[in-house]
Amino acid sequence: MSPLGLLLLLGMAPGSIGCPSGWSCGYLEVNCTGQQLREFPAAIPLDTRQLILAANNVSYLPAVELSFLADLVYLDCRKNLLGDDLDFTFIGVAKLVYLDLSFNNLTQVTFSTFSHLLSLVVLKISDNPNLVAIEKDAFTNNTWLRHLDVSRTGLTFLDTSTVQDLPNLRILGLSDNLWHCNCSFLDFITWMTESDVHFPDADNITCHTPEGLRALKMPAVEAQLHFNCLTQLYKRDYIFLCLVGFCIFFAGTMAAWLAGICAVVYEVHASKREEEEEEEEEERV
Repeated sequence: MSPLGLLLLLGMAPGSIGCPSGWSCGYLEVNCTGQQLREFPAAIPLDTRQLILAANNVSYLPAVELSFLADLVYLDCRKNLLGDDLDFTFIGVAKLVYLDLSFNNLTQVTFSTFSHLLSLVVLKISDNPNLVAIEKDAFTNNTWLRHLDVSRTGLTFLDTSTVQDLPNLRILGLSDNLWHCNCSFLDFITWMTESDVHFPDADNITCHTPEGLRALKMPAVEAQLHFNCLTQLYKRDYIFLCLVGFCIFFAGTMAAWLAGICAVVYEVHASKREEEEEEEEEERV
């Protein structure tokens, strides 16, 4: 079957459909907000550029069906049931500029999740309480990214390079996460204080752990972390110091032992030489 025949079979040929009941369809725009959809709708014109699927029950975005919408630039999927693996889902919508996946069940973001969205400017993945990991190279290809929101998720750590290497980043939402403000997170906090990026709701960007820093605003703990991380010794540090001390003690003991042996040998040799000299004098007499 030809590609055109396949599109006709799916009911997706341009101009072959009307706007389903309850949908709002305008020029190059389809709005399916709150229609209790359980699956990605098939009856979407191929020339659609703005697609809104907010407040439904969609749990899966089919990459093939999405790829038919090659001109899509705006996709709003907030308040759905999307989760688990989204890798390679957006491979066919490379023109996407705006993507909202907030209020879903995302668990992780890998390099393959958004790597094909080279034109992406706005990405909202906030309010995903199960989102606990973002790979440090997750946004490497999203160099046009200007607005990123990861607020109100399960994140406890974010590698500095994940956002530091985004040349056009201007807005970064980080509020109400479970940030673990330890020495490993110090570089990120330092970057926050030195960057020109704007942090919305900055009063709620606070440390969750450790207990001594809980509820403190993240930039404000930089000085305390600097002090703690520069003076605090970990178990491995004590082990290293013990090994160094043992090596120094062993080296000192060996040096003293060798010096003692040398002294004894020298004393024996000197005594023997004196005895030989005395014997020679006696023979002369």
